Amino acid sequence: MSNLADYLRALPYFEGCSQATLDLLTDQSLKRQFEAGETIFHEGDQALGLWLIEQGGVKIFKINLDGVEHILHLLGAGNTFNDIAAFDGGANPAHAAALSDTGVWLIRLESLDAALSADPVLARHVIRLLALRVRGLVHRIEDLTLYGVVVRLARFLIQQANDPALSAPGVTRAAIAAYLATTPETISRALHTLEDSGAIRFDRHRILIVREDLLRDLAAV
Repeated sequence: MSNLADYLRALPYFEGCSQATLDLLTDQSLKRQFEAGETIFHEGDQALGLWLIEQGGVKIFKINLDGVEHILHLLGAGNTFNDIAAFDGGANPAHAAALSDTGVWLIRLESLDAALSADPVLARHVIRLLALRVRGLVHRIEDLTLYGVVVRLARFLIQQANDPALSAPGVTRAAIAAYLATTPETISRALHTLEDSGAIRFDRHRILIVREDLLRDLAAV
């Protein structure tokens, strides 16, 4: 990416921000490259700033006391991550790792703080988008607590069809299982249930939606 400022203008946080704000944000920003599987940061470490994905994919995850990974977010190009820690200046709330070879930008905490103080447009965007993130987490909790795996998987496949980040390299069945709080074996059984219903079919390792109306009925949406 030759011009980070142009990239930022296309992102919801920074749409409509002044050139002075973009200069503040980009002045000390860093470009980093990570290989597939490489850790970007650890839970509990002091946050360095806001991360933006230029290319590749990232998983945000936690590990329970038994060592089992649970994926909170699957993200791709154009997404930001570690937003909460970046804006409150606290510790990273989860781990982050590259799903594939990935290029990211880091906007430092000091630059963010200065830009927020100087630009009310940016401050309004941050409030609105963080509120949307909270709403999204409420829906995730609802899915995990109120619905079975078949429903959760059907909803994921509908989202996947509209979000390239959910079908990026590295989003394996094991990753989907960790995202939906289940096991790869349970995901395989649920996929066959969806196949038997006529909603999907398999093309080698690809999952193709055949009847979106049936899939939506199974997803209860």
